[in-house]
Amino acid sequence: MLTIAAGNLAALGLLIEQLVYAKAADGRSLLIAALQVWLTNIIVFGLAYWELDRGGPVSRTQQPRDELPLADFRFSQDENDDAVGEVADGAGKTSDWVPTLMDYLYVSVTNSTAFSPTDTMPLSTRAKLLMAVQGVAALTTSLLVIARAVSILH
Repeated sequence: MLTIAAGNLAALGLLIEQLVYAKAADGRSLLIAALQVWLTNIIVFGLAYWELDRGGPVSRTQQPRDELPLADFRFSQDENDDAVGEVADGAGKTSDWVPTLMDYLYVSVTNSTAFSPTDTMPLSTRAKLLMAVQGVAALTTSLLVIARAVSILH
């Protein structure tokens, strides 16, 4: 996974070079390359979050909650046990809810589109660092593609 992340960041560097120095022949190839970098960014970081949080997916599903390592992320389901009935029924304490890969992919998507956490907050230093790298990569990709698209329109 680290190799894919490093390769994707290298691809982002190549994309930046193509965008800044206008070496690409057509806008379509730049947009496709940017989309590939952005989607790979989402998938790689979603998988990284899933693998790192509280010892990984196997630990989260096999060990009792009180025996898990400290959480890297704070999901709203972990705090909803005192909410209204229909919300509290899905809370971690009452339903034994554990985050799935889809939950971590959602965190990755929102971090790549909003460039910040939305409903799931990073708690550990490593989660904050990963989210920062992901957010900066997504922001850089978006800004450069938008800037290049605007310059093509003029």
